Amino acid sequence: MIIVLDTSIIGIVTNPKSSPTSFACTAWLKTKLANGDEIFLPEICDYEIRRELIRANKVQGLSRLDSFKHTLNYLPITTETMLKAAEFWALARQKGKPTAPDLALDGDMILSAQTYILEETLGENAVIATTNVKHLSLFTDAKEWTNI
Repeated sequence: MIIVLDTSIIGIVTNPKSSPTSFACTAWLKTKLANGDEIFLPEICDYEIRRELIRANKVQGLSRLDSFKHTLNYLPITTETMLKAAEFWALARQKGKPTAPDLALDGDMILSAQTYILEETLGENAVIATTNVKHLSLFTDAKEWTNI
């Protein structure tokens, strides 16, 4: 299975709280890796998490995020990604389903584009593991991580 992690999941596992959700999500990710699933860390999500970890001076969280870059498959932002994200952004608005304010960068559309292009490149379906299915499921398969 090809799983692309959303910012919410990366945030939970890089900056865990002592909560059942945090422990469960971390265990879920470890199980998926042990099962041989291909897990991708998208660059847009790395950016969104990293900027907050740096701002809050969360050194341990940054260390975890850096280790994920070496453990997981890193999914870089490319020109093709940004072109597809712009197309998705426009289509969402044409459908009357904007996913962010008009002047926002809209990371969800970039993540959707990264996943869409990954599927085209690999010739296989991928699913975005998230806690926010609504915006991401407009153009890609997205599921609550607990349902994957």
